[in-house]
Amino acid sequence: MALKTKTLHVPSLGVDFDVLAEDAVIGPAIARGMWEEHETRLFRAHLNPGDRVLDLGANVGWFGVQAVMAGADVHCFEPVPAIADVCEKNLERAMKIGRGKATLHRCAAGSAVGVGFIALSSRNFGDNRILGPSGVRQPDMGSGDMLQIVVERVDDVVRGPFRVIKIDTQGSEWHALCGMTRILEMSPATALLIEYWPYALRDATGIQLLQFLVDRGFTLGKATAAPYPMKPERIQRQMSTRDPVKGGLDLYATRGVPFHVGGPVGRLRALARSLREG
Repeated sequence: MALKTKTLHVPSLGVDFDVLAEDAVIGPAIARGMWEEHETRLFRAHLNPGDRVLDLGANVGWFGVQAVMAGADVHCFEPVPAIADVCEKNLERAMKIGRGKATLHRCAAGSAVGVGFIALSSRNFGDNRILGPSGVRQPDMGSGDMLQIVVERVDDVVRGPFRVIKIDTQGSEWHALCGMTRILEMSPATALLIEYWPYALRDATGIQLLQFLVDRGFTLGKATAAPYPMKPERIQRQMSTRDPVKGGLDLYATRGVPFHVGGPVGRLRALARSLREG
């Protein structure tokens, strides 16, 4: 499978960046200057030169490049070969300018070693989902290609600790977490960004995923302009008011590092948001 690319200059990165030319979501956002603004800000806030970073579901490498430019050592996992090619090019370009280092692993993060099948979206090239045992695409994806990919346990590929972890695997987050329990144990001081989308989540309920993180000492919140600590029940309650197909949340969690990174003004904004939201 070949995918056309185009090169953009992104001032916020300080480096040219390749995107997929026919992508309807990530590419246009980066062309406007930013992808996942709030997640990117929180990701950057916890990065220091020499930190180790884990990026599961790296796609074209937006977060990996952020880490390299901040002087961090990042391990990126991306299973779709054509997208991994673009990610690799972006990481290599960043390493020529930035002080950090990147390693690309061309596999998916799972709970067991083997092979799997991933369904590719026809327009949103960030929404590629590993299929469950039935091998059936979820209805909202429409038609599209399907590829066989390699699946690895992250614990078998890299060793911790990691200061920042990002997991955005379009429904495979539970399997990714189950395959990296040793890394979580070895990372007592870490910030986590993870997609929370119960509709697409495979082999676990949403509350199971949230409780998994709480049981390991994480403070949870939403990745917003003003995140505030939330109990799993509150996250679930807010999820219930959203369209289950389109209404996933990007979560932010910390353990052993500060949750609030926006200074006094950020704390006040977070408090106001907490009081305003249900």
